[in-house]
Amino acid sequence: MSSPAIRGSGRTGWSPGFLVKLALIALVDALGVYAVLAAWSAGSWGLLAAMVALLLVANWAYFSKRALPLKYILPGLAFLLVYQVYVVAYTGYVAFTNYGDGHNSTKEQAIEALLVQNERRVEGSPSSPLTVVTQGDELGFAVVSPEGVVEAGTADEPLAVVDGAAVSGGQVTALPGYEVLEYAAVLERQQEVTDLRVPVSDDPNDGSVRTQDARTGYVFTSTLTYDAASDTMTDTETGVTYTPNDDGQFEAADGTTLPVGWRVLVGLDNFVTAFGDDRYAGPFGKILLWTFAFAVISVASTFLLGLFLAIAFNDARLRGRRIYRTLVILPYAIPGFLAALLWSGLLNRSYGFVNEVLLGGASIPWLTDPVLAKLAVLGVNLWLGFPYMFLICTGALQSLPGDVLEAAKIDGAGRWRTWRSITLPLLLVATAPLLISSFAFNFNNFTLIYMLTGGGPRFDDASVPLGHTDILISMVYSVSGLDGTAAKDYGLASALSIVIFVVVATISALAFRRTRSLEEIA
Repeated sequence: MSSPAIRGSGRTGWSPGFLVKLALIALVDALGVYAVLAAWSAGSWGLLAAMVALLLVANWAYFSKRALPLKYILPGLAFLLVYQVYVVAYTGYVAFTNYGDGHNSTKEQAIEALLVQNERRVEGSPSSPLTVVTQGDELGFAVVSPEGVVEAGTADEPLAVVDGAAVSGGQVTALPGYEVLEYAAVLERQQEVTDLRVPVSDDPNDGSVRTQDARTGYVFTSTLTYDAASDTMTDTETGVTYTPNDDGQFEAADGTTLPVGWRVLVGLDNFVTAFGDDRYAGPFGKILLWTFAFAVISVASTFLLGLFLAIAFNDARLRGRRIYRTLVILPYAIPGFLAALLWSGLLNRSYGFVNEVLLGGASIPWLTDPVLAKLAVLGVNLWLGFPYMFLICTGALQSLPGDVLEAAKIDGAGRWRTWRSITLPLLLVATAPLLISSFAFNFNNFTLIYMLTGGGPRFDDASVPLGHTDILISMVYSVSGLDGTAAKDYGLASALSIVIFVVVATISALAFRRTRSLEEIA
């Protein structure tokens, strides 16, 4: 008996649908295997396990006849797990750690960094002829020992003897497994070359080879030594011994710590800092109130203006309605970040179009005065947001049942009574979910704040770089240190992100319950 594929394909032996399915799953498997290998090389075992599980599920779903529904929902489910569930879970994990400047990596990596950062040239150590080489895209050194032996290595691979090397005038000219870098290429990567450290051996205490001129190498060793048996770090110059503490740092008996630490769990410390530390608690309260005000006013103003225009342009007696509608939605066609940048220039105090042209050379601080900056943010957001509300209100108005409106007219209801009792409730049923999503969007409208005011003007009494127009999400960005205005503190930023998530989720849940009550009334 022939297989289903052969029976349905005539002479070819394979049906077109089966071939397409086979090609798609082969592509998915190829990408999945690449991700698995990348996770393996990076030592990310959690990601590796997740990718293997996704690959197994994908192959089972698309080759099994019993998993027909899963064939359609698996892609969306996979993206949901990767881009939503994983991100939320990882953010939650980071919120309970000290991840940030000085605590970026594991303990082993912190020990290696401390040893490297405290290197000094070994006094009296001989110099060795050195050649800059590459292994793929990775820089490395090849050195010639006094005995004429050639050793080569990279930042990740310690020096090892390489057989078959060609040496001329004390310099390596050819090296198996490596490419000798030309002098011009060395000059182009001069900073990388001088920063490069190639370990002498697998033991970090043996030091590393460095160079300043790309021709001569010297051995550098660290003034710190690490004893794995006692898990202590000792400064060989002062004799001070450092032991690990609960905060992920090496600490001396007098309380001094070494600058590089590692990630550890700190419990609720980040949340205590957010709400209990005066540096953050004071600005947090002000920013929280402004965030709510900004989101509510933005939704209300854009909805009311959009609704007004939708009603006006929905009147059949108005001539040229198509032209007006096209003009109204033009702001919606401009990317939000670009529009915010344009308005930042238009509202500039010294040379902005608004002050120079429209106001006859006035010097109004639209973006530097706390009150005016907030008004400017609300005004620009109104300009950006009302076309969207105009579109959804126009659609909702045009979808209202004509027989209901006609019945109200027959019953003697006037325009205001019809609008208040019939049109508005039906309109809210259709638009309420979109108003909720608009509130959530504006609650996290980072692009507008960052591009228009940058969160400024800054609070006068704040010791952290936060300002009057910052909303919670831009506060998170500033606290994280990604903009370079403060030390990086991903743990605290993640804790604030969790707070934002809880606030938005709670408000959305309550609003959706209210939406259901509107549907019952309607």
